Amino acid sequence: MSSTVLYMSMSLDGFITGPNVSAENGLGDGGSRLHEWVFPGAEGGDFEAAEARLSGINRQVYDEFMSTGAVIAGRRTFEPAGGWGGDHHDGVPIYILSRHPAPDWAAEWPGVHYVSDLREAMRAAKDAAGDKNVLVHGSSVAQRAIAAGLLDELEIHLVPVLLGDGIRLFEHLGTAHHELERTRVLEGEAGVTHLHYRVIS
Repeated sequence: MSSTVLYMSMSLDGFITGPNVSAENGLGDGGSRLHEWVFPGAEGGDFEAAEARLSGINRQVYDEFMSTGAVIAGRRTFEPAGGWGGDHHDGVPIYILSRHPAPDWAAEWPGVHYVSDLREAMRAAKDAAGDKNVLVHGSSVAQRAIAAGLLDELEIHLVPVLLGDGIRLFEHLGTAHHELERTRVLEGEAGVTHLHYRVIS
């Protein structure tokens, strides 16, 4: 059965970007540090070559989230990334939670669907994913999904850095108490720790 799984790289002080996030600076100042574990040595911009160098635990975790059957993300995650060229991985459908219609540059991509209702987006993504999981991206979608009881699991890639400022992953959850069950801890290369949790309540 398909599960909705948040996959996010996060600093030890809880940030998923650095400061000064903008449309031209989607990860903020220094935020690319959070993704060095998955793109080792990509300083020159050759991400495909960096991904090909992955091995060990980091390769295992990368392959897991790249085998998901659909993607849900927020507009703030999707648009600064150029919409991943309309294809996050292997042509799986992408659902963007937004009150706004798709911009012209993304409107013609057949696999990209702008949806205003979170429950509708989750239902459509699970249907599209079949027996594969749904990859959930972004802090705002994650916070809303947790609050609505629509997120099944979390995979946090904890990076040994303190960014000091930026966008926090769990900043706007409200006062409700949410219980998690830790199901796996993997020590990855380059100091990253992969923490997997199941949402209980």
